Amino acid sequence: MTDSTDEHPRLADGTLPLSSAELLARLQTLGIAHRTVEHAPVYTVAESRGLRLDFPGGHSKNLFLRNKKGRMWLVTCLEDRQIDLKELAGRLDAGRFSFGSAERLMRHLGVIPGAVTPFAVINDHAGVVHMVVDAGLLEHDPINFHPLDNAMTTAISAQALLRFLEYADHPPQIVDLG
Repeated sequence: MTDSTDEHPRLADGTLPLSSAELLARLQTLGIAHRTVEHAPVYTVAESRGLRLDFPGGHSKNLFLRNKKGRMWLVTCLEDRQIDLKELAGRLDAGRFSFGSAERLMRHLGVIPGAVTPFAVINDHAGVVHMVVDAGLLEHDPINFHPLDNAMTTAISAQALLRFLEYADHPPQIVDLG
């Protein structure tokens, strides 16, 4: 007989990641205004473009990156940014970047590929993922992200995002990626 919680992936510290409902409740508790809409799951920026009429504002892509030493970054930028990983790694003094695996993504941020979001740093209790935000994204209002689930989109203000990241102990490095 197995414990029913064994069916759910756990974070590196052994705890369960927050659910989207728990995240949205946390935003409510923090007084962060948001609007969340459910939709069919989307896994890529291209798939999400079909939802644009329902979601005005800035749209993001989120890159979960690691270097050879195992350090990790979550880069949140405007969806149309062309990111040169070699150049970005140099700017962040990271060495050389590669994409983090799905297993590493779940272990440290508690999400699956396609649901990567800056909200996921709430699950990084050890603070090992460095948060990087594109300055251009912060010029939009609202900005849209998955709330830990790629079958939902949540719109918040840029100031609310920064407030959330501070609350989650992941103050971002703001970089102009344009």
